[in-house]
Amino acid sequence: MEDKEYLEETKDRDEGGKAVSEEAGKTPVKDDDEYEKICYVCRRPESKTGPMVTMGGMNLCHDCMQKAFDSVTQGGFDLSKIQNMPYMNLNLSEFGNLNNQDVEIPKKQKIKKRTPEAKKPEFDLKDIPAPHVIKQRLDEYVIGQEQAKKVISVAVYNHYKRVFLVDSDKRDDEGNVQIEKSNILMIGPTGSGKTYLVKTLAKLLDVPLAIADATSLTEAGYIGDDIESVVSKLLAAADNDVDRAQRGIIFIDEIDKIAKKKNTNSRDVSGESVQQELLKLLEGSNVEVPVGSNQKNALTPMTTVSTDNILFICGGAFPDLEDIIKERLTNKSSIGFAAELKDKFDKDPNILGRVVNEDLRKFGMIPEFLGRLPITVTLQSLTKELLVRILKEPRNAILKQYEKLLELDEVKLVFEDDALEWIAEQAMKKETGARALRSIIEDFMLDIMYEIPKDPEIGSVVITRAYLDKNGGPLIRMRGYY
Repeated sequence: MEDKEYLEETKDRDEGGKAVSEEAGKTPVKDDDEYEKICYVCRRPESKTGPMVTMGGMNLCHDCMQKAFDSVTQGGFDLSKIQNMPYMNLNLSEFGNLNNQDVEIPKKQKIKKRTPEAKKPEFDLKDIPAPHVIKQRLDEYVIGQEQAKKVISVAVYNHYKRVFLVDSDKRDDEGNVQIEKSNILMIGPTGSGKTYLVKTLAKLLDVPLAIADATSLTEAGYIGDDIESVVSKLLAAADNDVDRAQRGIIFIDEIDKIAKKKNTNSRDVSGESVQQELLKLLEGSNVEVPVGSNQKNALTPMTTVSTDNILFICGGAFPDLEDIIKERLTNKSSIGFAAELKDKFDKDPNILGRVVNEDLRKFGMIPEFLGRLPITVTLQSLTKELLVRILKEPRNAILKQYEKLLELDEVKLVFEDDALEWIAEQAMKKETGARALRSIIEDFMLDIMYEIPKDPEIGSVVITRAYLDKNGGPLIRMRGYY
């Protein structure tokens, strides 16, 4: 009887003897239940290793457990034989207190468990914008480059139809038609809108976008970023959601900087070797990348990302490519009535539109790399008229940004047409495309943005060409002036 009373008295007490409520006695649902277990040694998730063994607060996969037992049975216990074993130089007695340590892996480095209910198609055929819809949205942000926008719209539309077909039918039936990947190569002078086009495209389609610089990439094992780092950036942009990342867009800028180096005796680890390493990504392969980090190490969990459905867009300015194109065109016939004049193509604004793979190979791109970029898009240099339109027409035009800034001070900003032409003329001299516009406007708007807030009676400011030529000042009107 006394034993029964003792059990009734102690059933609501914890191991330390403290009284706990009935609700507190229930096993709480941990927030970590939605995340996979990560092996303490090899850092692989449970989906890769299978069920794990938990000991002393550590999760260990069966492979690492077997290696540990082998090291014990073969010549004593030697942790150095266990690959990637962290903390191997610490006192082993410290591991007995792991349960009492408040140590957590950051959530951004954890991998969410995949449940059948969570697997939903990212795209439905009816949700894919038609090419003319994509181009209309691009027109709102990008001025000019009509042919380039049309080519990109069709290429992206066909690519995501291919993604939809792969998701809807994964069987290899004889009647199925396998659609190949259509990666894009963009060629255009600096400031012509290559990066801006891709950013607008990703925003329109609501897909993750990763922008990488080819100049930082080197062959694996050398100083610099590995090729897999571009996939790591895409995974981070997708909030570590592997399924969403596998339908994203990767834009590799400055692709012309990895052309083969001419007349070099050293190993070309940042040129031709990078092109060779990129082949597997462009074609489609499974890549092991770290989660929540750009560096592979023993403490970072790894996951596998397939690049089969990732759209790769490579862009570059390709300086001096025009000279290679002109040389090929003028060498077709150098004598007789059919001979081409040497200066016939010197002033051709559409000279880049005549590019062929032969020109790119002569520039330094290897044939295998070009073969995996079947769609070539060329962007033209911006003319004075296009620069004026870029200043005022896009949805987030530079002038609209300054008008909004002064509007917050209840001041109206107006630019005369002659002033816009002056800005475009100065930008043409800099030869950096649309990038030159902001630097020019920032220069002459500095004094205005500094002086206007001083006088609350100012109602509007008109920028004139005389002010830009330093032959006068802006036209200022006070409030109540009609």
